[in-house]
Amino acid sequence: MGTQRNGAAQRRAAAVTPDAIQAYLDRLTAKGRGASTVKNYSNKLTMFYQELPEGKQVTEQVLLDWRQSLLERGYSPNTVNTYLTAVNGLLDHIGRRDLQLVDRLELDPSVQPELTRAEYLRLLGAAKVLERERTYLLVKLFALTGIRVGDVAGLSAWSVERGQVQGTDNSGRAHGIPLPACLQEELRDYLRRTGTAAGPVFVTRNGRPLRRTQISKEIRDLSKPAQVAEGKCNPRCLRKLYQATQEHIEANVRLLVRQAQDQLLEQEQMAIGWAGIGLSG
Repeated sequence: MGTQRNGAAQRRAAAVTPDAIQAYLDRLTAKGRGASTVKNYSNKLTMFYQELPEGKQVTEQVLLDWRQSLLERGYSPNTVNTYLTAVNGLLDHIGRRDLQLVDRLELDPSVQPELTRAEYLRLLGAAKVLERERTYLLVKLFALTGIRVGDVAGLSAWSVERGQVQGTDNSGRAHGIPLPACLQEELRDYLRRTGTAAGPVFVTRNGRPLRRTQISKEIRDLSKPAQVAEGKCNPRCLRKLYQATQEHIEANVRLLVRQAQDQLLEQEQMAIGWAGIGLSG
């Protein structure tokens, strides 16, 4: 009876291998999927493979646990759904549709649409054409740092010189947010031209920090000239773009680490692998 149960458990599990992943990616390419799409799937599936338990066996519970771990790490439900879409496609490719997680996570109705990087660049371009430097810098600030709109008032001349602004995380805890060098330099130029030596960077004509509504309106007003949907022209969508960019970069780094490790092991195997040791009779 125990043997039957073990056999059933093995049938419910599926082994995932790098070769199977590559074959699936090749199949996507053969179907005409774009290079960026295939790359996106590759990053997600590589991450999935690396985080599988020892033995690289997939079960329904393994998928449920992995989905939960993504949520606990701060991935949005929408992003987690895209990861599961890639994994479900792989399972279909290896003939294990029975293991797919087909129930998608419910999205918050208030979730904003996704802003693409091309659309973000159009926002910057429109702000430059219209000579709205402050709006240009606000758009860049959200997209390059992920700062919350309520923390913009804390961006001061001193924090620009320091290269770091004080922000808050999802729990309200304070933390430092580094300013990328390109943004820091543009903010310095802006401060020189506006004659701001101290205090908040972005202020009204009366010298008061910009309110949330003012910031949102300035960005929203770029919608038509940038030809970007109004629903995407807001600080929240720019912050989501920052988060998505970070996730993409982290996935690429993990892929490079795995490739470097594989190359190292291959070199060591060639140098001292058992098959390469000459044995005399």
